[in-house]
Amino acid sequence: MNKIRTIIWKEWAEVFRNRLVIFTVVFLPLLMTAIPLGILFSTRGTASATGNAMNSQLPSGMSQSMCPNGLSESDCFQVFMVSEFMMLFMLIPVAIPATIAAYSIVGEKVTRSLEPLLATPITTLELLVGKCLAAVIPAVLATYAAFGIFALGTWIIVANKMLLVALLDVRWLIAIFIVGPLLALLAVTFSLMISSRVNDPRVAEQISMIIILPVLGGFFGQVAGLFVLNKEIISVVAIVMLALDVLMVYLATRVFQREQILTRWK
Repeated sequence: MNKIRTIIWKEWAEVFRNRLVIFTVVFLPLLMTAIPLGILFSTRGTASATGNAMNSQLPSGMSQSMCPNGLSESDCFQVFMVSEFMMLFMLIPVAIPATIAAYSIVGEKVTRSLEPLLATPITTLELLVGKCLAAVIPAVLATYAAFGIFALGTWIIVANKMLLVALLDVRWLIAIFIVGPLLALLAVTFSLMISSRVNDPRVAEQISMIIILPVLGGFFGQVAGLFVLNKEIISVVAIVMLALDVLMVYLATRVFQREQILTRWK
């Protein structure tokens, strides 16, 4: 554990010198939190006619899912609008670790610190675990902090406690606290694979951002009304993400060949 802890602190000392990493870790969660809170604040006191119009335009079954019993049409409108943008929270555990991990290996080659690191008695597994945790921990903490700020802001803005429960229902708890870390691990392993195969940190960062596309697809699919994220879909996504994480960890371990990385870059 001491070796892994050393790798983590070493990673943080190096990657957080990058302004893009600092921007992603600090400002991205704040932006993703401000958007749904701004929508929630601006839709307070929405007229019932607007809520009725919204319910009539939703696909069959979506209105009931978005609007639990006991909520007024205006409350349902708020639930619908905020839920549309809650998927943005899923960008945080993807973008942050992808940015950190993409710089991880190729960045060390640029700074000429990779050769001494690989020459130490640390094992490949310890090295990858340390680098993974160095990227996953900030992403998960930032996601939890952003959702905590959102929950606090929602509690302050919303007077109806039934509406508060509808906004912070179990599907988003599963998404934030289970799917979020799984997404972060997937982004890290994918980025480490890319970082170990390219020679330019900028190329590594740009390619690693491909992992964001499925999340954006889910966001735009929900906005377009193609589907609505419910507990069942989120649970299936969590199971699929777990399987993908196991596969990606295996592939990352196989791809990361210490000797080949050094000789290819000489």
